[in-house]
Amino acid sequence: MAERRLVLRTDGAARGNPGPAGAGFVIEADDGSVIDSGWVYLGKRTNNQAEYEALICGLEALEPDLPTHLTVYSDSELMVRQLNGEYRVKDPDLKDRFIRASQILLRIGSVSVKHVSRSDNEHADDLANQAIDEHFS
Repeated sequence: MAERRLVLRTDGAARGNPGPAGAGFVIEADDGSVIDSGWVYLGKRTNNQAEYEALICGLEALEPDLPTHLTVYSDSELMVRQLNGEYRVKDPDLKDRFIRASQILLRIGSVSVKHVSRSDNEHADDLANQAIDEHFS
């Protein structure tokens, strides 16, 4: 199997906590070029729920042709620390989302999940907010 390295940038947004929420993701090649992107309006969610749903949307967009190496960037410190095993997932609702994301991540040869600032994740952030804006326009 040929080596395939991709980057997944994800962001969830909720206006109010909980409130109207959106998810955005950007899939990039190793050279930074955008391969795919998307957004979805989620309805009423917490910010943490939206962050996980953005990750799941991005991972599902990679299926069925998962990369051999994936780097995930998110501005959700909680989600990143949970995925890296630094924090336990206590909330039952987040646990379901954590399990779904983990099931996909486990099928990828090498995964790195990293925290970035919102300014370093601007495209995904814009898409998450666009999902909310489009729903109400």
